[in-house]
Parts: sequence; C-alpha cells; structure tokens
Amino acid sequence: MSKIYIIHENDEWTVHLTKRLEELNLPYESWHLDQGIVDLTTAPPRGVFYNRMSASSHTRGHRYAPELAGGVLSWLELHGRTVFNGTKALSLELSKINQYTALEASGIRTPKTIAAVGSEQIILAAQKLEKTPFITKHNRAGKGLGVQLFQTVVALEAYVNGPAFEEPVDGITLIQEYIQSPESYITRAEFVGGKYIYAVRVDTSEGFELCPADSCQIGDAFCPVGEEPAMKFEIKEDISASWIERYEAFLKASKIDVAGIEFISDANGEVYTYDVNTNTNYNADAEAKVEKYGMLELAKVLGTTLENSKINV
Repeated sequence: MSKIYIIHENDEWTVHLTKRLEELNLPYESWHLDQGIVDLTTAPPRGVFYNRMSASSHTRGHRYAPELAGGVLSWLELHGRTVFNGTKALSLELSKINQYTALEASGIRTPKTIAAVGSEQIILAAQKLEKTPFITKHNRAGKGLGVQLFQTVVALEAYVNGPAFEEPVDGITLIQEYIQSPESYITRAEFVGGKYIYAVRVDTSEGFELCPADSCQIGDAFCPVGEEPAMKFEIKEDISASWIERYEAFLKASKIDVAGIEFISDANGEVYTYDVNTNTNYNADAEAKVEKYGMLELAKVLGTTLENSKINV
C-alpha cells in the first residue's frame, strides 16, 4: 500500500507529526536511519517521502545518519519518487556555508562570515573579519552547536586553545559578525509545501540561537530553551509580503519544501538571514494561542500529495 514515509533519526521530534498523521487517518511508516542499508539493486516502495534528517544527529549518537539519509534520498530520486526536502535540501541542512551561498545567490543578505579549519586559521579568520563583537558557530550545526559570543580576538584565542573548545563534527568553525537587534528578538518564518504559514518572534534577551521545539535540552548557555515561558515564542503576523515572496523564491530555487528561516534586523533596520532549518520544529504554546499548527499543515500537505500520487499512477 502506498503511504507516507518519514526519514529521520529522532523519535522525540517526529512524534508530533505522526500524531497529526494518525488524526487524519493517513498511512505512514517511520524510517529511523541511525543505521541501515541502501539496496541499489532494488526499487524503493511507492509513496511520498519526507526527509527531516537533523544536522545535530551526532549529538544523539547517530554520527552517520545524515550520510545514510543522503544515500537513501539519492536512491529515491533516481527512481522518481516524490520527496519532500530531498538531496539539495539536505546539503543545506548539513552546511551553513551552503546555506549562506544559496541565500546570497538569491539576493538575500547574510551576516559576514568566514569559515576556517584548524585553530590557527580560526584566529586568522577572526582577524580578517575585522568586526567586534563576533560569534563562532559550527558549520554542521543545529541546537546552537558551537555558538559563542566574543568581544575580542584575544578572548577567542584563549577559547580555541583551551579545554572548553568544541570541535565541529565536520571540522569547520564559522566566524561571524554579531548582529544585535535593538529590541532583543529574532524572527523565524515557517514554510510548509514551499508556502508561508506564519512567523514566530523569539525573545533573545537571555541569549540567541533559540530553538522552538517543546523539549530542547542541550546545556548551551546561548540556547536556553528547555522549559521556557511561552512568551519566549510568540506568533506575530508582521513579516512583510515582499520578504515572504523572497523567501518562497529562495526555497523553490533550493528545492526545499519545509523549513524555518531565521532572520534579524539591526539598529538601522537592515535584515540579515542567518539560518535555514529544514528539520523545523514548532512551539506548541505559541501555536495554541493563535490556533495555527505547523505539523497539522504539514500532515495535510503530505496527505494531499499522497492522494494525488494515487490518482496519477
């Protein structure tokens, strides 16, 4: 029987979707790719495939899940299966460098960023940036991995050469200018099926790189989520139509179907886009207040696509 297949490595983040699929009586199967095989001698089952592989999988002991997922997605695409967030989307999920180059190619401004491998090169990158304060982050990130704020290059040097330094899983550290919002918030615009559904304002007064998931216990001083007050995340419909149009065009060009795009405005009103999360999560409290539900909208889109695929067989 044709069904919806969910490609992932984290049951905690996937259960919210499967509950919605069950509410709509939609057939589905979970493919947890912490391990497995890709049998290139066979054809994959028919159905609709949704990839929500996470860049932070290695923090849950699933180091090679993204690489396995990449092979599975290539196999699915070879056989013409309908895939949401396919190989191109995965490449952006796993690399901030790929995200920023794709955003800039679409005319969307990103913070000034220099990527480096090796402790000496990280220091050199900070010197070349010539901007303070600045932040570091991991190229393959998620969950605020490696996010630190530095006021000086000297402070960075002490960190990089000290015991607290976090080695990125792909070896690439980013040095990035720190964009400070005068109102201490960032905005995360959510898209399903390539279309805008809502924007959530995220309070950054206690830090930045905030994750909207209901449970995001990561022990990072700059991502204080966990059991946070509901007002940390508040759905606001004040994103301009022109920005929605630009982001939708970017998603189409990048072959991304489902994503949360985060951006921030500086004191001059300049907008900087700094994260594209193709493994997007939604904050339940914020959604309940306005009765808009990201996972429900996603389940509906997957269900409609599945039904249409049956008609067109």
